[in-house]
Amino acid sequence: MSESQGLSASPSQWPKALFGVALLFSTYQIVTAAFPLVSSQVLRAGHVGFLLLLVFLCYPARGNGRPFQPLAWLLGLAGMATFAYQWIFEADLIQRSGDLTDSDMVVGLLLIALVFEAARRVMGIALPLICGLFLAYALFGEHLPGDLAHRGYGFDQVVNQLTFGTEGLYGTPTYVSATYIFLFILFGAFLEQAGMIKLFTDFAMGLFGHKLGGPAKVSVFSSALMGTITGSGVANVVTTGQFTIPLMKRFGYKPAFAGGVEATASMGSQLMPPVMGAVAFIMAETINVPFVEVAKAALIPALLYFGSVFWMVHLEAKRAGLKGLPKEECPDPWAAVKARWFLLIPLGVLIALLFSGRTPMFSGTIGLALTAIVILGSALILKVSSFGLRMAFWVALGVLCAGFFQLGIGVIFAVIGLLVVACWFVKGGRDTLRVCVDALAEGARHAVPVGIACTLVGVIIGVVSLTGVASTFAGYILDIGRDNLLLSLVLTMITCMVLGMGIPTIPNYIITSSIAAPALLDLGVPLIVSHMFVFYFGILADLTPPVALAAFAAAPIAGEKGLKISLWAVRIAVAGFVVPYMAVYSPALMLQGGSLLLTAYVAFKALFAIGLWGVASIGYLQRKLAWWERLLAFVAGACLILAMPVTDEIGLGLGVLVLVLHFWRARAGRLAVCA
Repeated sequence: MSESQGLSASPSQWPKALFGVALLFSTYQIVTAAFPLVSSQVLRAGHVGFLLLLVFLCYPARGNGRPFQPLAWLLGLAGMATFAYQWIFEADLIQRSGDLTDSDMVVGLLLIALVFEAARRVMGIALPLICGLFLAYALFGEHLPGDLAHRGYGFDQVVNQLTFGTEGLYGTPTYVSATYIFLFILFGAFLEQAGMIKLFTDFAMGLFGHKLGGPAKVSVFSSALMGTITGSGVANVVTTGQFTIPLMKRFGYKPAFAGGVEATASMGSQLMPPVMGAVAFIMAETINVPFVEVAKAALIPALLYFGSVFWMVHLEAKRAGLKGLPKEECPDPWAAVKARWFLLIPLGVLIALLFSGRTPMFSGTIGLALTAIVILGSALILKVSSFGLRMAFWVALGVLCAGFFQLGIGVIFAVIGLLVVACWFVKGGRDTLRVCVDALAEGARHAVPVGIACTLVGVIIGVVSLTGVASTFAGYILDIGRDNLLLSLVLTMITCMVLGMGIPTIPNYIITSSIAAPALLDLGVPLIVSHMFVFYFGILADLTPPVALAAFAAAPIAGEKGLKISLWAVRIAVAGFVVPYMAVYSPALMLQGGSLLLTAYVAFKALFAIGLWGVASIGYLQRKLAWWERLLAFVAGACLILAMPVTDEIGLGLGVLVLVLHFWRARAGRLAVCA
C-alpha cells in the first residue's frame, strides 16, 4: 500500500494489520510517556523500530504501487529486531560500550541501512544523500586537504557512534520525536477527529467571511488557529486549504494568489505558540532552555508574520475590488464556539501547563489525557437532558484539571478507562470510541515523516560530534563575517534556503543549527535568536522557489502551477524575511533583553515597515500607487529594518511622507471625480 493510497485514507479503511501496528505504536508511546518503564535508550530504539515497521508496510520501494508484503514485513520486523536487541542486551551493551562484537556490528549496520532506505521511501533521495556525504566524511575525511581533514576513525568507531549511543541515530532529535513531538501530534489528531478544525473554520468564517476579501482572511485566521494544535505546515495546507482555496477562487482571487495565501498562512502555523512545530521542541532540548522561553521568543514575530499576511490579503482585495460572502451565508462564530466549546478545555490546560514551567512531556501527557476525557465525557453528558447533571460533569472535570498534580497520572488513566466502559454501553458512545481509536492510528501516521527525519539526521549529529567539523565551518563563517555580521546572516540564510530545496524543516534546522548557529553566537547574536534565525529560514525554504514544498502541496487544490504559487507566497510572506534580521539587530523583538518599552518600539517599527512593504508590493492603498510612491515606501521600510544611526528617523520620516502624499492624492482624485 502506498502512502497516497493507504495512509492518506481514513484509518478505518486501512488493512487490519497496518491499523493494529499503528495502534500499538501510539499505545507504546503513551504508556512509556506516562510511566517510565524503560530507559531512555530503549525508549528511542522502540520509537525507531515502530517507525521502520510502519514505513516498510506503507511506502513502496519506488513509485506509487503496493509494497511487496513479504519483503515489507521482513524489513519492518528487521527494524523491530534492532529495538529488541537494544532492549534485551542493554546491560551488556553498556558494559562493553565502544567495544563492538560481531553481532553488534551486524545490528548496527542493519539499523543504518534500514533508516537510510526508510527515509528515501518517505522523503526522497535528497536527505539520504546529504547524510550519506556526512557518513562518507566520517569514514574518509582524513584524506581531505587542509583544515577539513580529521584524525581518522575506524569503521567500528563510526558504527558505534551512530547506533549504540545517544549522539547518533538515537540522538536528541529522536528523543524529542519519541516524547514531546509524538504526544503533541496525538493531541492534535484527537482534536482534529473530534471536530476542532470545523470549530476553527466556522469561527473564522463567522468573523471574517463577510468582510472585504473575507475568504482569504478566513484562510489566514484559521491557519493561525490551527497552529495552536498542530505545527505541520504542509498538513495544514491540505486540510484547511481544501476549504479555503476553492472559496477564495469562487470570490475572484486568482488561483496563484489563493494558493500562495494558504501556503504562507499554513507554514506560519509552525511559528505560532503555544504548540508551534516540532523544531521548537528540538530547539528547546538542543540549547537546554525551557520550551516556554522558545514560545515567548516566537510570539511577537509570529504575530507580525500573520499580521503581514492579513495586510497583504486586505490590500489585494481592495486593489481587485473583491467582496466577502453575504453575511447570511456565514456561520455564527459564537454558535460554533457554543457547540464545541468543550474542545477548548484541553488546549487551555495545555497552554497553562507550558507557561507555568512544566515540561513539554508532562504537559503533553496531561493534555492528551484530558482531551480523551473531554471527548469521551461529552459523548455521555451531551445525551443527558438534565442541566444539573451536565453542570456536575463539567464541575467534576474542572476539579480534575485543578487536582491532577495530586491525583497522579494513574488516577487520570483510570478515569479514562471508566469513561471507555461507559461509552461502550451508551447509544452512540461506540462511535466516539471509534473516533478515539482512529485518532490513535492517525497520530501514528502523522509521526512517520517527522520521526524518520529526526532519526536520519542523527547521522549528521553523530558525525559532527565525532569529528568536530562544526567548529571548522564556524571558523570559516567567522573569518568571512568578522567585520560584517550582515554578510554572515545572509550566508546562513542562503544555506537554509538551499538545504530547504530538498529536505524538510526539521533536518534543515538541525543541520544548519549544528554548523552555522554557533558561528552566529560567537558573533554576538543571543543564543535563542541565533537558533530562531535558522528556524525561520528553514520554514521559509518551503515557500521559496524552485522546490517550495508547501506551494506545490497547494497546487493541485488551486489548479495552478506550484512555481506561480511560490512566487506569490514569497511576496505575501515578506515579514518572514524581515523579522529574523530585525531580531538579530534588536533582540528585544524576541523578548531577549531590553525593557518592555524597547520591545514595543521595535515591534511598532517592524509593523510599520511591514505595512510599507505590503503597500509597495501590492501597489495599492487608497488608490493605485505611482511608481515613485512604491519606491519611497520600499526605501522607508528598508531604513526601518537597518540598525544604523539615523536610519529609524529616515525611515519614519519617509514613511509618513509617502502616506501623507498618497492620501492627499487620493482625496484630490475623489474631489475631481465629484466635480
